[in-house]
Amino acid sequence: MSTSALDLHREQNASSPHLAAALSTIAERGVKYVYYQAVTITGRVVGKVMPANHFERAAVKGVQQHRTAVANLQTTRGGVLLGGGVNAAEYTAIPDLETFAVLPWDTTYARVFCRLYEPDHLAEGAGAAYACDSRGLLRRVHGEFTERTGLEMRTGCEPEMTWKGEGLEGRFRPDSSPAYHIEHLERNRPIVTRVIDYAQALGLDMIEGDYEDEYQVELNFMYDHANLTADRLVTYRQICKQVARELGIEASFMPKPATGMMGNGCHHNFSLWRDGVNVLEEAGRTELHLSEEGRHALGGLLTHSAGAMLVNGSTVNSYKRYWDAGQFAPSRIDWGLDNKTCTVRLSANGRLEYKLPDAAVNPYLSHAVMIAACEDGLKNAIDPGAPTVGSSYDTPQDARFPRLPMTLGEAIVAFQDDEVLTSALGEDLSQLLVDFHADEWARFCGAVTDWERSTYWDDAP
Repeated sequence: MSTSALDLHREQNASSPHLAAALSTIAERGVKYVYYQAVTITGRVVGKVMPANHFERAAVKGVQQHRTAVANLQTTRGGVLLGGGVNAAEYTAIPDLETFAVLPWDTTYARVFCRLYEPDHLAEGAGAAYACDSRGLLRRVHGEFTERTGLEMRTGCEPEMTWKGEGLEGRFRPDSSPAYHIEHLERNRPIVTRVIDYAQALGLDMIEGDYEDEYQVELNFMYDHANLTADRLVTYRQICKQVARELGIEASFMPKPATGMMGNGCHHNFSLWRDGVNVLEEAGRTELHLSEEGRHALGGLLTHSAGAMLVNGSTVNSYKRYWDAGQFAPSRIDWGLDNKTCTVRLSANGRLEYKLPDAAVNPYLSHAVMIAACEDGLKNAIDPGAPTVGSSYDTPQDARFPRLPMTLGEAIVAFQDDEVLTSALGEDLSQLLVDFHADEWARFCGAVTDWERSTYWDDAP
């Protein structure tokens, strides 16, 4: 009888030093409850809570949850429960014990991230990794990429977001911006202080931050292995929501909060490392440049950026950010040297800034498609061409790369047409993404908006 992936994870947990460390922390710090967390295809955190005295058992046995939770238990307009329907089998969630952490705002609670598996009892596929687990997918995609190439992707994210509430209104002169204004950071000091303190307590190495635009704050943490960065971004979002609750205000990762306001992006800054060396740069060169491997990886990323938009801009609202030209969001697929108008910016030697992902992105999926795209570029030696000079808003689209989808509907088609990305994500997860977002697009297309009322209500005769 073969050993399944579920069996292996259970065996590892049973003898893991991380289990002993977690049990010791529970006893020493008086932890009473533990959240067992999984992440859905849209980046929502789901799971269960359990008394901490059951942690040792749950660390090996896992917890069960209906598999449609990975699609937010969303029912389509036609009445279909996405992810398998009401009769679908549950998945088994097994903790990754190294992610166990006590919540700094209430130390009687802790949390641990889980990977998802098919349950033991299935006649076929019992114990296999659950194909629609985006967090488990990134771990597999990244691991296989490293096995094939010897490379690992290291990333840092720039999570922009909007804060709303009494006393947070910005005041600044017309036709200017409050960006980088220390006075506005001071007005938001309670937010900044609590977010940084909680983040550091949960293992994020916070490095810098600024006031980006009206109501918009960005706080950054140190780059690391892409798997860790994805977990930390999810943790950061949970921290921000907790701080908002404590301060009686709102925290939102909506990509475009209002027309004319800066959109909330989540730029992914990445590099590729082999044997402790960043292969995107060449030793001894100080000017902005990319190595040959770096150029090929970039070429692959640009080639597959249209297909990746279903992940990078996963909501109807996402595309309002790309339409608002001049607000520093890309509107076409290109790259440049320290050029903030481009899809990809070479911002420092050996570091590429990918500007398409927005604040609502599922970071496990965004990193998975980035890895798949870069590997295709390396494999096929794809040339990214010359960097864009000047504003890309005024530059013709590079004919070698697809046009950037400008609606969620266009993004669905582009994703379906990209065999490299759909293959990397797998048939089941790719289809679930299409089904979920196609229903969202249909709901939006069938809804009457405020813009339509104001435009057409009295338009005739």
